Amino acid sequence: MADSSSDLSPEMIKKMNVEIIPLYVIFGDESYKDGVEINPHKLFQMVDERGALPKTSAITPEDFYKRFKKYTDDGYDILYISISSGFSSTCQNANIAAKDIENGCIRIIDSANLSSGIGLSICYAYDLIQEGYSIDEVVQETEAILPKVNTSFIIDTLEFLYKGGRCSAMQSVVSSMLNIRPIIKVIDGGMTVGSKIRGKKKKGFDVMIKEAIADKDKMIGDRVFITHSLGSEEEEKYIRQELEKNLPGMKIITTQASSLISCHCGKKTIGILYIAD
Repeated sequence: MADSSSDLSPEMIKKMNVEIIPLYVIFGDESYKDGVEINPHKLFQMVDERGALPKTSAITPEDFYKRFKKYTDDGYDILYISISSGFSSTCQNANIAAKDIENGCIRIIDSANLSSGIGLSICYAYDLIQEGYSIDEVVQETEAILPKVNTSFIIDTLEFLYKGGRCSAMQSVVSSMLNIRPIIKVIDGGMTVGSKIRGKKKKGFDVMIKEAIADKDKMIGDRVFITHSLGSEEEEKYIRQELEKNLPGMKIITTQASSLISCHCGKKTIGILYIAD
């Protein structure tokens, strides 16, 4: 199991038989299940119409209990890989629900990441399951690679991060005035600014691409994700072309940011994510 912030494609979800549990997008008094009742197109349409940004909300213990119980009653073991506990109380709520289920084998991993940074951990766990590892072995091996998941993305504007409480008003204003686009990295379960790119956004793409190429001999597995929000389709093509040219043998996988991730990063955000030792 995973939550909707993991940003896997529908094809990957189906192939790996992952149960996705939705977080919530909140507009005023209205609550929408991410990926079920709202998608990025509808999200940004509502933002434009209402002139306001939504909030997000964690999966509740009750939601988890219903999902967990459904499968434990049928004799399944469950491995749930969650969004970082540094970003959401979702992981905490999953643990609360799991404690209320007797005679069920439920393992919960805090990914310490977001978006397809979670997706990479899910893919890694899936590969181990396919190789016949036990659930305890899968948990142990997957937790060992969590600090090695490299998540970098460049955003078009700090407005969404600011209004979502992820950066200060001063950071937002200064970045806008100086035409600075920060490259955001996920470190130890939280977000930090890796580099500050001034000028054309392409300079930021090239920094991320260069970092990935420099890590090619350290990469674990054969997957590199490009994950982006709406409006970055042409930029994705450029990044994909450069990665395919310089990372032969790697699977370059493109996925779209969920409504939940888009709430915080806005349009035209794009990232490169992979596992490297």
